[in-house]
Amino acid sequence: MLQDQHLDELKEIRKMMQRSSRFISLSGLSGIAAGFWALLGAYFAYDWIHEYYVGYEENGYQLSSFARLKLNLFLLASSILVAAVLSAFFFTWRRAGQKKLPLWDHTSKMLVINMLIPLVSGGLFIVAMLQHNIWTFIAPACLIFYGLALVNGSKYTLSEIRYLGIMEIILGLVSTQFPQSGLYFWAVGFGV
Repeated sequence: MLQDQHLDELKEIRKMMQRSSRFISLSGLSGIAAGFWALLGAYFAYDWIHEYYVGYEENGYQLSSFARLKLNLFLLASSILVAAVLSAFFFTWRRAGQKKLPLWDHTSKMLVINMLIPLVSGGLFIVAMLQHNIWTFIAPACLIFYGLALVNGSKYTLSEIRYLGIMEIILGLVSTQFPQSGLYFWAVGFGV
């Protein structure tokens, strides 16, 4: 009887320690929503890129249409990012409420900080590539830096996130060898 009571107390202490060191309110639906937005964005991006190249073959190179394509892709990517972040926030907020856990505490702050370092660095690197019209490695860079962010933040959430991050990095590195298929790799890495 006393031994069972001690075991229950130890289990409760372990649960409290795990709750304080890991952000476990992260919702699986946020990942599904982000994947949906990514696949939707890949569909539109493919359509726009295809339309540009058909026009390129028929009319030749036109700077205005290429500039419009770049602007449209940038706005699309920004919209996808905003939609994914808002979806993740909503589903995580909802799950935290259901579990009666705080959404914003020391652990969630550490998770965000550790993920933002590689994400912001990667984002600025990608913007620099865009400034110099280096499109070839944008999709691989997105995957690699996102993977680094997941690995970096995994110590503050579920351990499976680390393996997802490693898979994203590998997918990004493989994508560097198939530059014409970057959008497909991007769709698999973020959508699937």
